[in-house]
Amino acid sequence: MPHHTTGLIHHPYRPPGDFQAPQPGVFKASTVYFPTVADMRRREWKDKSAYTYGLHGTPTTYLLEERLCSLEGGLQCLLVPSGLAALALVALAVLKTGDEVLIPDNAYGPNKALAEGELRHFGITHRYYDPMSPDDLSSQITERTRMVWLEAPGSVSMEFPDLREMVRRCRDRGVLCALDNTWGAGLAFKPFDLLGDQGASNDSEQAPLGVDISAHALTKYPSGGGDVLMGSVITRDAALHLKIKLCHMRLGLGVAANDAETVLRSLPSMDLRYKAHDQTARELAAWWQAQPQCAQLLHPAFEGAPGHAHWQALCEREPGQGLAAGLFSVMIDARYNQAQVDAFCDGLKLFKIGYSWGGPVSLVVPYNIASMRQAWPGHLKPGTLVRFSTGLESARDLILDLHQAMQAHLPMA
Repeated sequence: MPHHTTGLIHHPYRPPGDFQAPQPGVFKASTVYFPTVADMRRREWKDKSAYTYGLHGTPTTYLLEERLCSLEGGLQCLLVPSGLAALALVALAVLKTGDEVLIPDNAYGPNKALAEGELRHFGITHRYYDPMSPDDLSSQITERTRMVWLEAPGSVSMEFPDLREMVRRCRDRGVLCALDNTWGAGLAFKPFDLLGDQGASNDSEQAPLGVDISAHALTKYPSGGGDVLMGSVITRDAALHLKIKLCHMRLGLGVAANDAETVLRSLPSMDLRYKAHDQTARELAAWWQAQPQCAQLLHPAFEGAPGHAHWQALCEREPGQGLAAGLFSVMIDARYNQAQVDAFCDGLKLFKIGYSWGGPVSLVVPYNIASMRQAWPGHLKPGTLVRFSTGLESARDLILDLHQAMQAHLPMA
């Protein structure tokens, strides 16, 4: 089995046709021509054996889907216009009136808003569970529960759950589990095989321990430029994939060929960029940890961070070799008020204030955690949370930027 980077560059899949070049071709189509009526009736788009209409796929989108499957370890992939569209597609495809979905309390905010808005309007209920407690998850699963959302780590506050145990609990109860895998991106861990070599067995009937669905905001690391909105939904079960694919078709979801081209061009460097973001984030996080203004560092690769042991067990297959992306948060000590923290963020010169992450420019956003959770998490210290996304700048320059803004706006008494 080749390394995933090699697989992204030297992938065996080729679209129908004999054209080959260093970069894949860009095929734009709404209408697709058929040689004859008989050929039109014979063609099938569901298994990628032919082309029928632009929304159902082109050589460009088929190629991107196959490479993303290779990256995450899935077998089928669907492309959608954004990461949030991926979350919405999953919910609309597998849930119906009377069903219930469980969501971690630290989930991506728009996914919670989707449940509180559209899903509720459709008669689909939801409940929030403690992302750090498999027992709480188990206790909330009922006969109406059809799906559980997972995140690793949690949005903004960066807690890393016991993902393996969460998946086991879902499997034992026969409930679908879907993972927002944007942070892991298929690089930090494989969502469809959470045990890796530890799960090797002579029992060929034993399915790998993994999620049922991986939703991924390709907007982030696969794109890498901060200029493309796209998402993916990846599965391993053919029947489940077909169910989601038919919903995808009925909703008329599609992506632009040039956007697919941009992601395809970025994929070969994704592993290198991910590791660069990761390394810079760790250097900045270590600097923050030494500052008295920092009440708590929230970075799953650092000892003492919520869920560090779970990150270590899942992502650090070899000592010192685990990946952890380019995100971390800092709880600024409670003696500094919101206005001071906001002024600190405004005073940064290299860090830009903006949502999203995974691009070349470092970003910063202060958050009001109390407004985002059912209750203040017991593992978080008092203060104001600031999330950082590292870009591809020099870590030294970023630290100097943090220092000057801190001196100006978060001085020691």
